[in-house]
Amino acid sequence: MIDTFIQWLARIGLHPGPDLAQAADAASRHASQALGQMDMPALLALAGALGWASGFRLYAVTFLVGAMGAAGWIVLPTGLQALQSPIVLGASGFMLLVEFFADKIPWVDSVWDSIHSVIRIPGGALLAAGVFGGDNVAWGMAAGLLGGTLAATSFATKATARAAINTSPEPFSNWLASLFEDGLVVGVVWLATQHPAAFGIALLLMLALSVLLLVVLWKFLRAVLRKLRTFFGGADQTTPQI
Repeated sequence: MIDTFIQWLARIGLHPGPDLAQAADAASRHASQALGQMDMPALLALAGALGWASGFRLYAVTFLVGAMGAAGWIVLPTGLQALQSPIVLGASGFMLLVEFFADKIPWVDSVWDSIHSVIRIPGGALLAAGVFGGDNVAWGMAAGLLGGTLAATSFATKATARAAINTSPEPFSNWLASLFEDGLVVGVVWLATQHPAAFGIALLLMLALSVLLLVVLWKFLRAVLRKLRTFFGGADQTTPQI
């Protein structure tokens, strides 16, 4: 992107100084280093982790990955380097705190999930596609489809399980489920960045468990879908109540 900007300046008759050229070279080397440090399995694992975790905690995974990049623990690919900027870290960190407490309150968590049903899935797709950035359009599109599908699956699992848990009058099961999801996001991101092959196996197991839960809790999934239709103004008044 910086190289393109410099070329544009040259076309309109402006010639950047040596400092700007050196900055462009440094940025290019940094981007190449990011992709060079991750082979294709590692990149796919990161894309899968971002998509899957976004269905549970979009703001947490955005802040966590950005903080890891800012701290130098991992070298983020070009398409994800914006996550480590102070502005994005501040915004995602603030929303992480809000979601942390909102997700611990029975029924408020379901309302929160309903609102974020239109944010988490495309967010997961965008983050997964950002792993490849503009360096490989085909792989970026494939990663976006993968990330969106994984985010939709994990979101449906979370929303359905919470709908079932919220039928219990005590709040402790809700708190435990929420804390488990918090830890799951951290574990998923860590495993994907440190042990991509092990994450691939874990992802298959989580997908199988999600399908099993959705089948067992089908009644609650129907209730979640009905609430989403109501929230977005498309409810069918003749739909029988469960």
